[in-house]
Amino acid sequence: MSPILSLLARAFRDFLDGVAVAIPRLLSGLVFLALAYVTVRVVLAVVRSSIERVYVGDRELVGDLIVTLAAIFLWFGVALTFLKVVGMGDIAASLGTAVGFIALGVSYALSEMIEDTVAGIYLLKDPDFNVGYRVEAKGVTGTVAAIELRKTRIDTDTGDRIVVANREIEPRWTHDVPMSPDAETTDGDAETTGGDATGAANT
Repeated sequence: MSPILSLLARAFRDFLDGVAVAIPRLLSGLVFLALAYVTVRVVLAVVRSSIERVYVGDRELVGDLIVTLAAIFLWFGVALTFLKVVGMGDIAASLGTAVGFIALGVSYALSEMIEDTVAGIYLLKDPDFNVGYRVEAKGVTGTVAAIELRKTRIDTDTGDRIVVANREIEPRWTHDVPMSPDAETTDGDAETTGGDATGAANT
């Protein structure tokens, strides 16, 4: 057999050996992906169901953000585990480290956006800060028109709509508590009754 044919035969045998080793790993990886897909879907459904009971109405944005972050975390874990199952543990470790550094850089670059989002979550959870309430924040006084994850929109008495970053509102703001109509009616009746009583006494 010529050297070229011998080299080709050896390369072909090595290829077959590699395929024989890779097929079981690939099958294991596919089985893992199927199980992981079902598991992640069930976990996310449970998380979403639990969050929807807590965050309703205007606070649905907070629930959606939590579910999205949970989904990213779970699927990233699935991807790293899949690489380990198919025999690419070194790649998985390198990828995890690289993504960690990238996430650190992104979080630093988007620090103000993250701060606005965190402040928005606190504002959305605060029972004293709701749409329709009169508030004063950062020198702006008016009615809350919308609470978003990054910004809050306030309608002033002059008809202007002011947009303020949540990180500037959350540390310090005041809420003008409106007097209920029942309380006003009760006070008015009390005053009228008092006046009648005084008049009768004078008579």
